[in-house]
Amino acid sequence: MSQNILEVKGLKTYYRTRLKEKVFAVDGVDFALEDGRTLGIAGESGCGKSTLALSLMGFYFPPLHYNTGSITIDGTDIMKLSKEQLRTQVSGREIAYIPQAAMNALNPTLKIIHFIEDIMKEHRPELSRKQVWEMAAERFETLNLSSKVLHSYPNELSGGMKQRTVIAISTILNPKVLIADEPTSALDVTSQKVVIKLLKDLLEKKFIRSLVFITHEPPLLYHVTDEIVVMYAGEIVERGTAKQMIFDPVHPYTKKLMGSIIVPEEGMKGHKLAAIPGAPPNLKNVPEGRRFADRCSYARDECRKGKVETRTEDGRSYRRLFDLPTLRGWYENEPS
Repeated sequence: MSQNILEVKGLKTYYRTRLKEKVFAVDGVDFALEDGRTLGIAGESGCGKSTLALSLMGFYFPPLHYNTGSITIDGTDIMKLSKEQLRTQVSGREIAYIPQAAMNALNPTLKIIHFIEDIMKEHRPELSRKQVWEMAAERFETLNLSSKVLHSYPNELSGGMKQRTVIAISTILNPKVLIADEPTSALDVTSQKVVIKLLKDLLEKKFIRSLVFITHEPPLLYHVTDEIVVMYAGEIVERGTAKQMIFDPVHPYTKKLMGSIIVPEEGMKGHKLAAIPGAPPNLKNVPEGRRFADRCSYARDECRKGKVETRTEDGRSYRRLFDLPTLRGWYENEPS
């Protein structure tokens, strides 16, 4: 059985407003990722996905603050390390991050090779400039990127090429875990396929050991990840295999989320699209009970009261006041 390369327990991180209010965008998150496997994180915009990604990297810069919990990468709890240790020993080496809008992450006044030189000066100072150039050219060509790209400015590259270049730069130190925050957003379908293939190549060639893929499009994860977790209002509400989550969701939010998206896979082409009513709750004033209750057509009075616990059945986990048979009984008689 594979060991966990990444373990997150009881993680709480928040944004502090100008009025000193705490907004918990990540509120008690628990999950683990096995070595060699891939995990997808899905949910609406504003559910806490990107904040979770920043938290996993240790990027706690105001207004984002760490509250409680542990983040363990290959046996080391990075929350016990200093900022300097995080910068020199963890970032880029143990875990790497591809940010949202990665196409805009490159300084337009620098050639691509200069980004790689800066990384190597910090993490591999023993390498000469010639060795860095040779290593970069070899890595790019291995990933089916022309070595000519290294001597280009960002504005000379297409959107898809910029995205692939950022991915190649982010993984130049062969990190154990790669967090890709919506790496296919703003790309056409053809470019999306190329980026997904690149991520798979990184795993196949062992340049990275595990992948966390964040998106607001769950069907995309079916082709990339082994498992999927769904976030809502700062919490993980359901986790299961990619097949379970796409074709047989249990939690009402996951079910509604899947119902609001076009799913091209066989067996899902005929489903009717339906919008999710309302909006996520204000995290400055989180409601009691189940956070999705005010938007859920299955909700009862009990859903707005009491403590919601995480349950595990049928090989998946979900946050719910009731058991799995009760949930499915409700789904068969869904309110109009």
